[in-house]
Amino acid sequence: MIKRIKICMTGDSFITMRQAVHKDPRFFEMVKIIRGADVAFTNLEMTLHNYEGYPAAQSGGTWTRADPCIAEDLKWMGFDMVSTANNHSLDYMYEGLFSTIAHLERAGVAHAGTGADLAEARQPTFLELGSGRIALVTASSSFAPFGRAGDARRDLKGRPGLNPLRYDRWFVVKKEHVEVLKRITDDLGFPIRDQPEGEFSFLRNRFVVGEEVGVRTEPHKGDMEGNLESISYASRMSDWVLFSLHGHEGIVGDSDRPAEFQETFARACIDAGAHAFIGHGHHALRGIEIYKDRPIFYSLGNFIFQNQTVLKMPSDFYERYRLDPYSGTPADAFDAREKGGRFFTRDVKYWRSVIAEAQFEDDKLSELKLYPLTLGLENPRSQRGRPMLAEPEEAAQILETLKKLSEPYGTKIQVEDGVGIVRP
Repeated sequence: MIKRIKICMTGDSFITMRQAVHKDPRFFEMVKIIRGADVAFTNLEMTLHNYEGYPAAQSGGTWTRADPCIAEDLKWMGFDMVSTANNHSLDYMYEGLFSTIAHLERAGVAHAGTGADLAEARQPTFLELGSGRIALVTASSSFAPFGRAGDARRDLKGRPGLNPLRYDRWFVVKKEHVEVLKRITDDLGFPIRDQPEGEFSFLRNRFVVGEEVGVRTEPHKGDMEGNLESISYASRMSDWVLFSLHGHEGIVGDSDRPAEFQETFARACIDAGAHAFIGHGHHALRGIEIYKDRPIFYSLGNFIFQNQTVLKMPSDFYERYRLDPYSGTPADAFDAREKGGRFFTRDVKYWRSVIAEAQFEDDKLSELKLYPLTLGLENPRSQRGRPMLAEPEEAAQILETLKKLSEPYGTKIQVEDGVGIVRP
């Protein structure tokens, strides 16, 4: 018997407002696509609670919070599985993390990526479908240091948090650059310790002499092994495995290309048994690679992006924009942020994305459809960030962008009736 499944995948859902109230035909056509899949996934870049906890001293940029009923809206749209591992997971510390999990479970939405300790955060979640059993493992490479979950010991509890994928970074420089760093170190009065030949550590950064100057990255060995172990376990316990990574990191000077460690890790996930690698966190599209007949999405961009309609923000947020931390409203702070041209408010690339609909037969991708979405950059704040199918002209622009981003991976995207098609 041939296994078959249709999976819809989207990027970041920074969702603060109800979706089920809208009647726009292009919105409903989009919802029909999501509901038409056997399973649908999104990254929940939001905490769900009633402010029972405390805002963390450091957030992912915006302290996220939405009414817990939002979990029901995601389910109404057709989403069955979400990731909770991202740089906002601990915006409201452990209370916010556990409240988000509780509300997702109450709504019947499967989730992965956070938990009471590292083992729980890293474990797969499973969902039984008529077409088979699907597993989800999720992690984040972008997070505040305190957000990383920790292992339990026989004599001490673990630390709640997210499943991490850390990475190692070093700088390749010319020999004369290292000599300059040594002189600076000496002038500052820092001790120069014995170091490996051709390397030098300066201000906790590693510099390696080489011909091709640049920044290099590779996955953290322990985190990579732990995540691949979870994928291998999931592949032996289910028919299909999805892996999701939230990562902001890109190539220096070209953030629309994923960091080197992400490419290395994504391919290793497929080798370990994942049927699809779903990247997000960059908040804009990145290229698509078909690796061993399975898709790697280096970033699916934003799906819902309502980052200017959070109802309460801590004093730290006001101070960041030089506002009185004891008066004013969130709208004042969002206005100040927008005037500064920061946080994705102007560049159209952050307000365009796609739904990826993947058809699998047995363990191979048979067809991939890419439905272009617009999130309404030109709309007022109260309406901006809600997705719907793009009109033909904008849809063509979105797919052309995705074509160019995917070219380095040899991926060919055809366009048929305004939809991108990849046939391996």
